[in-house]
Amino acid sequence: MTVETRIQAFIQLGELIRNLTAKQKELLFSQAENRNNWFTQTNCEDAMEGIAFLLKEEKLRTWLAAYPLVENIAPKKVGVLMAGNIPLVGFHDLMTVLISGHYAHVKLSSSDEVLMKWVITRLIEIQPEFDKRIEISEMLKAKDAYIATGSDNSARYFSYYFGKYPAIIRQNRTSVGIFDGSESEDELRNFGKDVFQYFGLGCRNVSKIFVKDEDQLIRLLDSLEVYQDMANHHKYHNNYDYNKSIYLVNGEPHLDNGFLILKQSSELVSPISVLYYSFYENLDSLKNQLDTHQDKIQCIVANPQVWSGAVPFGAAQRPEVWDYADGVDTMAFLAGLK
Repeated sequence: MTVETRIQAFIQLGELIRNLTAKQKELLFSQAENRNNWFTQTNCEDAMEGIAFLLKEEKLRTWLAAYPLVENIAPKKVGVLMAGNIPLVGFHDLMTVLISGHYAHVKLSSSDEVLMKWVITRLIEIQPEFDKRIEISEMLKAKDAYIATGSDNSARYFSYYFGKYPAIIRQNRTSVGIFDGSESEDELRNFGKDVFQYFGLGCRNVSKIFVKDEDQLIRLLDSLEVYQDMANHHKYHNNYDYNKSIYLVNGEPHLDNGFLILKQSSELVSPISVLYYSFYENLDSLKNQLDTHQDKIQCIVANPQVWSGAVPFGAAQRPEVWDYADGVDTMAFLAGLK
């Protein structure tokens, strides 16, 4: 397969996704939700839109122009262990392995089998040669290289078993938000997407915010009232009830708007339905603090004019195709396999 053939297959996949009918999406998304209640129709829709966003031709070509992809490489067998915390979270790894010219030996997460199998099937229909280059496996022994995504505990397991092979091993990360008090109402409402999209289960979801004073917290809670439908999802609401009861029984101070709890904490990762917060004095001291947690922060959500390199409010879960998980360039890793 030529590089252009591989690229064209993903461009066509993007077009196919963008042209799905409402009926087709409803059928597919209902199957995914029946398998995993966290994968609601809305979350599946958001994930599919995110994939279609990545697969625009101009984006793909801009991304790939930075790499020395060649026509006739000696393809390697790359084991890809996918997470399943949010819909289609393993897609970027699959695409990168295939476009780089290697074989993808994929261990799907049981939480995300429906959507990932659908994507793989459509990709093979578009380009049948991929049928020889994609293998879904339960065991990924003795591959030439590995890409594994999981928790801190599983990362230690992966490092033990795959340490002698070229590998990218990802572990727990989360995202943080920074407020300086100048945020508009629209920005605060948009920030709700960064917290609530996929119920906060993704590493790009914000689980901790930094504010100047408590007035900002009250204003934020008021602005997030538009997301009160979150309370109607039984699994999310069960988490809210549980966390609220723990804080009440233990007498721990917190703020609460009926579906989201704000609690002061030095930790970065909050439970579902809880958003941790800390106060800061100035941006310089905050930068020094966050620099010590670089290996745990996926992205920082803030006004880019206030915080250099920040993701704008509402855009945390809409990464570009060149935004790599953990900041590790997957395509460079794969293109460099010898």
